Amino acid sequence: MRFTDGPAGRGVDRVATIRDVAARAGVSIATVSRVLNGSGNATPETTEKVRIAASDLAFRPSTIGRSLKAARTRTVGVLVPSLTNPVFAESVAGIQEAAAEAGYSVLIASTDYDPGRESRAIEGLLSNRVEGLVLTVADADRSGSLDTLDEVRLPYVLAYNQPERAGRAHVSVDNVAASRAVVERMAALGHRRIGMVAGRFRHSDRSRRRHAGWLAALADAGLPPGPVMEVDFNDLRLAHRLAPHLEGPERPTALFASNDLLALATIRALRDLGLSVPDDLSVCGFDGIEVGRLMSPSLATLVQPARAMGATAFECLRSGDLPGRSVMLPFTLRPGESLGPAPSEPTKALPDRRFPPS
Repeated sequence: MRFTDGPAGRGVDRVATIRDVAARAGVSIATVSRVLNGSGNATPETTEKVRIAASDLAFRPSTIGRSLKAARTRTVGVLVPSLTNPVFAESVAGIQEAAAEAGYSVLIASTDYDPGRESRAIEGLLSNRVEGLVLTVADADRSGSLDTLDEVRLPYVLAYNQPERAGRAHVSVDNVAASRAVVERMAALGHRRIGMVAGRFRHSDRSRRRHAGWLAALADAGLPPGPVMEVDFNDLRLAHRLAPHLEGPERPTALFASNDLLALATIRALRDLGLSVPDDLSVCGFDGIEVGRLMSPSLATLVQPARAMGATAFECLRSGDLPGRSVMLPFTLRPGESLGPAPSEPTKALPDRRFPPS
């Protein structure tokens, strides 16, 4: 059976999962796993309910079940939002280096910033009997996939996510404090109208936390929030989205982007709009990707140690001391030509251009 995610029957078709079987049978995920793997004790009535539910849903029990077998595979699964974003590619490199030194192999999957793909990607990794997972998910506090891993007690460590929910091991930077550092630097340079270009909040709890830090820093400085422009992570053509927020004398003089790719796309969009960075508007990113140093203007950014993020997450996973473990890595603010003093007044009006609708 295939399900359709999302309201009103719209969205992405998906195959039945162990969670669906548990809901249909009215039992826990762990009970479903025990019944389908023939391990543990279950009453004949419970066994029958689980098998009927699995049959009705055409559930394939090979994924979660096989991952729970005792045989060692010395393989770790890795899930990231994207491998085209250098910050995640760098963290994967850190995982691979640490895993190779410990004699482990790594299997990698990505979600393309689509929360609906997480459960399918994780089940794909589990079908290869990984012994544990290093994950970056859309929302670490509201993830059905993590709930499933908790139920079946498969070890995992989150990288970049910073969950509020207790019991979920994670390695991250303090996203709120890091974003505050960016805004404080902008304010010190005289910027009083500071906007934000943010990846979709529903696709990234990191984006939400960075927005929270942006808001808190503005409040501390006694500054009103500038415009917030939520954009898709995979659509970097931003001129038509930014243009409506950059008209008039009260337009922002600085923009904080929730990651470096969005910052680079913002600089390109401002150039397309006839504006100069940083003379007309300053831009600062978040991640510290190395390609930002090679751009003109060079990118000012909040640097998080991506390679160390991956290596540390793997070492935490390997140690086995996971419940509630939290590791916060240091961050630094890297100066760049894209962030300069605030102009006294907007120096240019936007040209009369027409952009296709979003």
